[in-house]
Amino acid sequence: MSKPDAGGTPATVALQHAGIRFIAHSYPHDTAVTGYGLEAADKLGLDPDQVFKTLLADADGVLVVAIVPVSGQLDLKALAAAVGAKKAVMADPKVAERKTGYVLGGISPIGQKARHTTVLDETAELYDTVFVSGGRRGFDLELSPADLVSVTGATVSAIARDR
Repeated sequence: MSKPDAGGTPATVALQHAGIRFIAHSYPHDTAVTGYGLEAADKLGLDPDQVFKTLLADADGVLVVAIVPVSGQLDLKALAAAVGAKKAVMADPKVAERKTGYVLGGISPIGQKARHTTVLDETAELYDTVFVSGGRRGFDLELSPADLVSVTGATVSAIARDR
């Protein structure tokens, strides 16, 4: 993976390398906040249904990236079914950081250290653009769902449920 340029992250570098258009959005991250995705929606004045969080799960021993709206939760049974696994559980946070190269609250689905099976919740297709972490807390990227699918190799499936 390329090193990020002075102002970039591995996610922005990957998007630039792929020739994908995106808009970067920075906001001041409050270190007391642990609801990173909801903070992004609030600080950027966005509908939480349009802002997506990146979660990692272990599906039958395989690390899987799940991208779901911050307004909902990951349905682990639906994720397992989407990737043909019997069971999925949330990955250990330290494993998630080590395998993606990002810190919690800043894990981007784009530009990870290794490519993982990725599933994007189908609600992303309701929007012209969606927002995902740009690779650090306080930094989101806006891009089309089709471009997100393209750059991550994601499949689209119903993997989210309401809170």
